[in-house]
Amino acid sequence: MRWGHSCCGAPDWQVSDYKYVRGGPISVELRVNDQIRAREVRLVGPEGEQVGIVPVAEALRLAQDTDLDLVEVAPTARPPVCKLMDYGKFKYESAQKAREARRNQSLTVIKEMKLRPKIDPHDYETKKGHVVRFLKAGDKVKITIMFRGREQSRPELGYRLLKRLADEVTELGFVESSARQDGRNMIMVMAPHRALKTAGQRGSGEEPDAPTDV
Repeated sequence: MRWGHSCCGAPDWQVSDYKYVRGGPISVELRVNDQIRAREVRLVGPEGEQVGIVPVAEALRLAQDTDLDLVEVAPTARPPVCKLMDYGKFKYESAQKAREARRNQSLTVIKEMKLRPKIDPHDYETKKGHVVRFLKAGDKVKITIMFRGREQSRPELGYRLLKRLADEVTELGFVESSARQDGRNMIMVMAPHRALKTAGQRGSGEEPDAPTDV
């Protein structure tokens, strides 16, 4: 019931919600029907047409005549902007859109793999295997080359190693963030191709692994 009151005198349609329009949320408390306190409002019709500035009593009468609700969508405007709408339908559609947005929202997981610039062949293959597994699971991988001592004067070793790794897993992912120096370390980020990421998200949601070192 849109216009009724409960036995305690409180409006049956009292609500509290966000109203989203172009530019983002404009109101936390949406006033509906008799909750609207302004004497006059800028009225918008159910199809978005501009009715103009009218006394709130007339706007409420129009809402009753059309079996719609009068909803204050921009309370800070002067005068406030109100729209004629089926508020129950609006609430339902808004909830549906919010659920759809949450369903489409992806959780970005970034794994980390640490290597030394002079890593031996066996360890390299092991590390590469982890990177392959992460990318196949749809996760991004932050690859860190750790320099120690005199190795810091040979950054080309890190670049060469990162390029080799990226080239060898190119079918599974791409370089999202190119190799860059970060203090004593060199960092590169790889991301899975879209198809792999989608497939990985359908699998079991495992927790991010701890950084792997050598």
